[in-house]
Amino acid sequence: MSETESVDSLQKPADPSRRRLLTAATGVLGAAGVAAAAWPFVSTLQPSARARIVGAPVEVFIGNLEPGQLARVQWRGSTIGIMRRTDRMLSQLEGLNARLRDPDSDNANQQPPYAQNLYRSIRPEILVLNIHCTHLGCVPQVLPEVGPQPFDANWRGGFFCPCHRSTFDLAGRVFSGVPAIANLLVPPHSFIDDDHVIIGVDPEGAA
Repeated sequence: MSETESVDSLQKPADPSRRRLLTAATGVLGAAGVAAAAWPFVSTLQPSARARIVGAPVEVFIGNLEPGQLARVQWRGSTIGIMRRTDRMLSQLEGLNARLRDPDSDNANQQPPYAQNLYRSIRPEILVLNIHCTHLGCVPQVLPEVGPQPFDANWRGGFFCPCHRSTFDLAGRVFSGVPAIANLLVPPHSFIDDDHVIIGVDPEGAA
C-alpha cells in the first residue's frame, strides 16, 4: 500500500448529516449578517418623528418671556422669533417711515392682514416673526438697544444681518438702501390665551 493510500484509508468517511448542518448554519449566519448590514439603511427610510410633524402648528409657552427677550422656535424648517417688546421698543417704531422701504407693509405677502399695522402683530407687545433675512436667508442678530452702530449712526434698535448688512427695525421692517428688499415675514399665528401662542394657525374668523 502506498503512503498516499495509507493516509486516505485513515480518514473517516464524510457524514452527510453533519455537512447539511454546517451548510444550514452558514446560510443562517450569512442571512443574519446581511440583515445586520442592511438595518441602518432600512431604518433611515423610516420617517423621523420630526419629519412626520413638519408643517404642523407649533404651540409655544410665552408666560416666562421677559420684556425685551426674544425666544426662538422652529416651524416648517424656519427660525421663528417671538419677542416681548417693551413700551420703549414700541415707541421707537414711530418716526422711521422715511428710512424704510415699505413702512406700511403694503406687500401683502409679507404678513397676514391682521398683522398689517405699525407693530406688525396682533398684540403690540408680542412680535412673532420669521427671522430669516429676506435677502439670502441668513438669521440676523438682534440688537434692541438704541445707540450708534458701525452700520447706522442713528440706530434705534432692530435686526442686523451680518451676512450682507441688511437692517430691519423692531417690527421687522426693512430699511432702504440695503440688499434685502422685503420686510421680515410674519407667519400665521394666534393666541390660545395670554401665555400661549400657536404658530401656523390664524385667529378664529381671520380672512
